[in-house]
Amino acid sequence: MRDDEFLAHVRDHGQYEDQKEARTVTEAVLTVLAARVTADEAGDVAAQLPPPLDEPLRTSAGGERFDLDEFYRRVDGIVGPRSRTAEWDATAVLSTLPQAISPGAVRHLVTQLPDDFAPLFNRQAA
Repeated sequence: MRDDEFLAHVRDHGQYEDQKEARTVTEAVLTVLAARVTADEAGDVAAQLPPPLDEPLRTSAGGERFDLDEFYRRVDGIVGPRSRTAEWDATAVLSTLPQAISPGAVRHLVTQLPDDFAPLFNRQAA
């Protein structure tokens, strides 16, 4: 999947105004995701995403332990105050990932996260 295709999916799913807003949200969510999973896992996901979407996943040491509420707080901290919520943003981006990366990569990614993250990927908890 190309960068513009990924962002078009995010834009449509999140009902954002344009590609610029979709990119801002995507970069924020991927940055926080990279902090939450191991650096190796973030690298595996990054390897399957087109540039420059891969960059936020390549720049974090990863492996921090935080819950879903903290995930949302961090996304909000990057994106800033607006009408959409961080949950909305995270769902728009993370539900697009399975269309862009392999099913195995999605499974590995989801297993590194608490069960309450699974619905963001349109998946059931294992």
